[in-house]
Amino acid sequence: QVQLVESGGGLVQAGGSLRLACAASGRTINMYAVGWFRRAPGKEREFVAAISWSASSTSTADSVKGRFTISRDNAKNLVYLQMNSLKPEDTAVYYCAARGYGERSYSRNEHEYYYWGQGTQVTVSS
Repeated sequence: QVQLVESGGGLVQAGGSLRLACAASGRTINMYAVGWFRRAPGKEREFVAAISWSASSTSTADSVKGRFTISRDNAKNLVYLQMNSLKPEDTAVYYCAARGYGERSYSRNEHEYYYWGQGTQVTVSS
């Protein structure tokens, strides 16, 4: 099975940018569709963005559309989330997740992801 580790979180001012990375080990990430989710304090975990295993299709939540971009580099076993024009309401723990081995399509439903990283904190100050 695949193990996932997120990195790139931190503290940034509103309007700034961060790039999160999700590194896979155990199995090559090119066999998995991957999603990013986040959990803000006192809120449920929510979908942010997802990408199919070939990167042929992606999806982003309306709340981040035009500001966040998901991409992947299968040769490096990495999936990225580029976050621009950050807002205080983007403050959350961000998680990457992978669907089942060989499942090509992404999903916006967290229950369809089987492998999760530990999360990385993103804090946006006003």
